[in-house]
Amino acid sequence: MAKVRLAPVLRSSAGGSKEVTAEGSSLSAVLADLYQRYPALKEQIQPEGDTLSRFVNVYINDQDVRYLQGLETEVGASDVVRLLPAMAGGC
Repeated sequence: MAKVRLAPVLRSSAGGSKEVTAEGSSLSAVLADLYQRYPALKEQIQPEGDTLSRFVNVYINDQDVRYLQGLETEVGASDVVRLLPAMAGGC
């Protein structure tokens, strides 16, 4: 199972967990497994259904999936997936 690390803003949608595990051989399969247990995460990560939100950065082993194969990027059992919503603000 891959480790999925959640940014603080996403943790409330996953029962407060900082890190969870999910099964799947691709990012889309890992996310589908994650959404089965934590449905509220789907609205934050894939609100359009079949594409990642442009306001969420997803990394597999510190590599941005937008520069890999997106949702079809392979995920191994020892890989780490990081979900980081973009932040905005300031003066």
